[in-house]
This record gives sequence, C-alpha cells and structure tokens, in this order.
Amino acid sequence: MKKPKLKLIWLQSITCNGNAHSFLNHPELFNILENYQLIYHPLLNSVNTIEELYTKELECDILILEGAFKRVGFTKFDKEVYTIAKAYSNRAKWIITAGTCATFGGIFQEADNISGFVFNSELKKENFNTYKDKLISIPGCPIHPKWIGFALDMIANGKKILLDDMLRPKELFASTVHQGCVRNEYFEWKVDTKGFGTKEGCLFYELGCQAPYTRGSCNKIAWNEVSSKTRVGTPCFGCTEPTFPKNSLFKTKTNMSIPKNVPLGVPKRAYLTMTGVAKGFKIERLEKRLIDYED
Repeated sequence: MKKPKLKLIWLQSITCNGNAHSFLNHPELFNILENYQLIYHPLLNSVNTIEELYTKELECDILILEGAFKRVGFTKFDKEVYTIAKAYSNRAKWIITAGTCATFGGIFQEADNISGFVFNSELKKENFNTYKDKLISIPGCPIHPKWIGFALDMIANGKKILLDDMLRPKELFASTVHQGCVRNEYFEWKVDTKGFGTKEGCLFYELGCQAPYTRGSCNKIAWNEVSSKTRVGTPCFGCTEPTFPKNSLFKTKTNMSIPKNVPLGVPKRAYLTMTGVAKGFKIERLEKRLIDYED
C-alpha cells in the first residue's frame, strides 16, 4: 500500500519572494514534489487558497517559512502572520526556515522588532527551545534551490539530517564558500583583481569577498549547475551568515594590509604567518595572467 503524501505548507511573512522563486529553478522540482501534497504554496497550484491558510486550521506535516517576522503589526486577513506561523509550527512535524530573513532576520533585521523565526541574528529567541527539535535552518539570499531540495528529499525518505549549532544542515554548511572557489590560488598568493566581472584574480582584498567567513556550498553545488558569484567575478556577500548584511559589502577591513578577521577554521597566528610569507613573494605566472586579462 502506498503511503500517503506529506502535507506541505509554504508560508510567507515579510519577504521579497526570492526564495519561493529560487526553488522553482530546481531541475528536479516536480520529482521532489511528488512526495508532497501542496496544501498551500504562494506560486504553485495548491489545494487551498491563501485566505483559507489564514482563516482555517489546515493539516500540515512540513512547514516552510519564508521572510522575516514581526511579533505584532504585520497582518494578513486580520490575523498576525507571526501567530499563524506559530500555530502551524505547533502542528508540523518539520519546520524549514527558507532564506536568511526567515532564519536570522536578514536585511529586515535593521528595522525595529523584526527578526528570524527562532533567531535574532546570532541570538536565540525565547521560542528556540520550543521548535529546535523539528527545525531546519536553510539561510541564503536567496536559498540555492538544491539546498531546500536536499532537505525535502531527506525528510521524504526518512533520513536524519545532521545540523550545526544554528540548525543548518552540515552537509550543506559545514564548509565555507571559499572552499571550492576557482580563484583560491590567487587568494593564497595575495593576487587581487581590480574590478568586477573579471575571470582572474582574487576578490577578497579589493572587493570585500566574504567567502572565507561564510558557511555554504555555493562553489560546490553550482547555481544552474554551472556558476556562482565568485566564478562570474562578483564577491560573496556572506548571505548565509546571521551577520548579513554587513555595512560595507565591497570592502575587507585590514590592519597594515593584513585582514582584521582571519578565515573561519584557521588559527590566527598561523594565518598571519602564512599571509606575511605570501606577500613577500611575487608570483609572475599569476600576475601575468591577471595583466593579460585586464589588457
């Protein structure tokens, strides 16, 4: 006998809609959704309407939350969105925060009383303990479609998802965006590019690339299976981290030409030693490739 499909609700709060749109780019979208009954989704054909989502108590196995949350003052159909999100969270077996806004507050956390669902930037909110055992954080601005596809596939097949202290899947967020970057040799020898959109040179010193400080698999699971920000000459903005967005997106803070903050997982003394040694060398092969490209 075929087991019943899991009932899925995608509930939006204060959002730009980017994560819902990003998910539509998954190459196996409809195969993934075969395991689910769409009770409500803002863009796809669903069993119920948005009004029914807010005015009825619908069944829900998987709740996907998109957008930042304001405890009081953001309503739909005369209902507080935060209150409705909590009600469905209590019924759901699994909760997924899709995107940095739903996870940490994202760009909206700059406003008063707006945060993620269980995190306020890096701080755990009072409802963290209530939902921590069934919540999966998938930050990103927007999320990579395959990240949420991974979580939904694992849930549908009854597999355990190992999470870090921010409740992010370790399979996706254990390494940094820097790992897998095709410009790593330039980074190691401190050969920086001078402008956006270039194919050669590192984006760290001159353009503020946050890849060494950012957990994510953007350079291992390529967007559209071919690309990423750093591959096309745009610095990583650090969008999967609770501190996103930082005040100055295109600048790396340095002290005497040494980065103020060392890359994640690297001892400070070791990094400073390696950086000092690397800056003392001139790698003609890399310098020439950069000059030839700029010419």
